[in-house]
Amino acid sequence: MNPLTAIQPEGWPAPRGYSNGMAGHGRIVLVGGQIGWNAEGRFPDGFLAQVRQALANVVAVVRAAGGGPEHIGRLTWYVTDMAAYRAALKDLGPVYREAMGRHFPAMALVQVVSLVEPEAMVEIEATAILPQ
Repeated sequence: MNPLTAIQPEGWPAPRGYSNGMAGHGRIVLVGGQIGWNAEGRFPDGFLAQVRQALANVVAVVRAAGGGPEHIGRLTWYVTDMAAYRAALKDLGPVYREAMGRHFPAMALVQVVSLVEPEAMVEIEATAILPQ
């Protein structure tokens, strides 16, 4: 059972791959921006590989707090190259589902000029709501 409920305004078209809003009760976990490096501080090659690692890092933090991907209510993605994101859309779904399953929280995606680590192509932050 999903501990969060998707919010869908009446008459709006159904979103694909995200929710317009999420509601839940419990302990809030704020996950700082996670970039696509591993525990040794190494970046994999390519945008999709960095997304895979960044999502895995987000889920690892939520798991350390006692939750799982199904508890994530919001994701904010920061990418350094929107064209790379758009070009990867076809292959992004399977990468996303590896970490998140078929759970689609409220999301935002923005392009930024750069991230604090020069090799980083993506940074993802999250808000999770864990049951009491």
